[in-house]
Amino acid sequence: MEGQPQGLPNPAEMENGTAPREEEPASEAQETTVTEGAAKIAFPSSNEVFYNPVQEFNRDLTCAVITEFARVQLAAKGIQIKVPGEKDVQKVVVDLSEQEEEKAELKEGANLAPGDQPRTAAVGEICEEGLRVLEGLAASGLRSIRFAREVPGLHSVVANDASARAVDLMCRNVQLNGVAHLVHPRQADARMLMYQHQKASERFDVIDLDPYGSPAPFLDAAVQAVSEGGLLCVTCTDMAVLAGNSGETCYSKYGAMALKSRACHEMALRIVLHSLDLRANCYQRFVVPLLSVSADFYVRIFVRVFTGQAKVKASASKQALVFQCVGCGTFHLQHLGKASGASGGRVKFSAACGPPVAPECEHCGQRHQLGGPLWAEPLHDLDFVGRVLEAVSTNPGRFHTSERIRGVLSVITEELPDVPLYYTLDQLSRTIHCSTPSLLQLRSALLHAGFRVSLSHACKNAVKTDAPSSALWDIMRCWGKECPVRRERLSETSPAFRILGVEPRLQADFTIREDANPSSRQRGLKRFQANPEANWGPRPRARPGGKAAGKAMERSRLHQNKRKEPAEDPVQRAARLKTFPCKRFKEGTCQRGDQCCYAHSSPAPEDRPETPYQSPPGPGVASGPGVD
Repeated sequence: MEGQPQGLPNPAEMENGTAPREEEPASEAQETTVTEGAAKIAFPSSNEVFYNPVQEFNRDLTCAVITEFARVQLAAKGIQIKVPGEKDVQKVVVDLSEQEEEKAELKEGANLAPGDQPRTAAVGEICEEGLRVLEGLAASGLRSIRFAREVPGLHSVVANDASARAVDLMCRNVQLNGVAHLVHPRQADARMLMYQHQKASERFDVIDLDPYGSPAPFLDAAVQAVSEGGLLCVTCTDMAVLAGNSGETCYSKYGAMALKSRACHEMALRIVLHSLDLRANCYQRFVVPLLSVSADFYVRIFVRVFTGQAKVKASASKQALVFQCVGCGTFHLQHLGKASGASGGRVKFSAACGPPVAPECEHCGQRHQLGGPLWAEPLHDLDFVGRVLEAVSTNPGRFHTSERIRGVLSVITEELPDVPLYYTLDQLSRTIHCSTPSLLQLRSALLHAGFRVSLSHACKNAVKTDAPSSALWDIMRCWGKECPVRRERLSETSPAFRILGVEPRLQADFTIREDANPSSRQRGLKRFQANPEANWGPRPRARPGGKAAGKAMERSRLHQNKRKEPAEDPVQRAARLKTFPCKRFKEGTCQRGDQCCYAHSSPAPEDRPETPYQSPPGPGVASGPGVD
């Protein structure tokens, strides 16, 4: 079969997420050929077309999600999809003999009407009732080609890019992989292309947006161009903005203020979901999250888009503001709207009442910061996540990063779906200046107290719990008694002094419970991957001039701190200051004597040493003679 991956390495022999890719020089001197998954891509060694091998996990996960989405969509039309390697793996897992398998097939065939044959969709074949896919920013076309060679049940894949050089490269790669019947390269502005497909009959079933940086300019067009119940996949790599380093920039792009918080990665996911839902609401549409992942240096969102005026009214009650204490980090959520039941089974929507906090934090007395709005509903559809996890687990040879996908999705299935945001172990212990309890000890204390607790895939030390903040700090006060804190060293205005000055009402039990250790941790799954190589992370933006990425990075290193003046030698500085007379000496108030850095006798002008030119000081800065 044309879509069957050829020569895939053994997953057991490969580091997850750092799988070696086959790289060989192409026929042209300035191009490199890379094999990823079932696709073989030629791309220029110069940085004309963007390609980042680190995001192989992103592309593998996308292929897995679209495969399960196609399975669900086509099953409603009576079409079964055939995934390479899936049937053979099921034989091993179920351990059926050939005779038993034939009996099962005969039994399935008996349920069909006479003369009917089960319709199937295979990889690499055009399915007339299949999914229409758009990759808005395709670059080299790697992702679109992988869709064509690895995802069954597709009708067509439009690989679009605004760069003429990228489209030429896509055409060559499409011919190289033999998928010209499925993948159609297109040169256009992604926004205009999506705006041209707003009609219901011309919409795409799947839209994938993976831009360099923020996807904000494309979201308005995307929510209009995706079909009813269609899948929208969005990647955001501007994590500095989403993580709170520039709240005003985050508001201009996503319509929400980001806060610097230990839960910044989950907050980034919820801000993007809020932005998607807000843009969809303008057209009487709303989003339903399927899977939201924070990985490495980006976030990846998978949502379905539906139309319905009645459901759009509930969107306000799904958004919330965040009140976060600047001292102890305690946070509270304030929903924007409220949905309540009315007579006759109707739902009444109204404004919510608030705020949920006093002007000062009840625990440490510090002020609150206000962030959001952000998505306050579940981040994932756990049933759909379970289907993807099962498919990847039963067919581990399909992707290079299957081990990591299993680990991340397993942690996601263990998360508390109705608890937004989280605390971290180091944050709690650092606030009260005590040693850090182990993860199992804190989880056990929360479970003994009758609360729920889970991890988060977004942070290794996360503590996601439905316990109120008062109970959580009571547990930390009890821990502070077992590991005493030197309170005499604490300032009376510090959060630690005020928190520890209150006696705990809840007596914590730190005895380890068996259910405190989550299943993914017990099985040793690859949940949080370390950086696999040096200089790992985002790549430079593609440049139309074809400037080599290596030279650009070298030039960037050379230009670092170029505007900073070199540090002055202490001896030269002392000699230079001695050329200026001491103003206080003239007034008779200098008490430093010979230790004064300025001269106590004015030297002749010709005796002054030549000094390098010093840039004039800014306004309001004292300088020149007489400054001590």
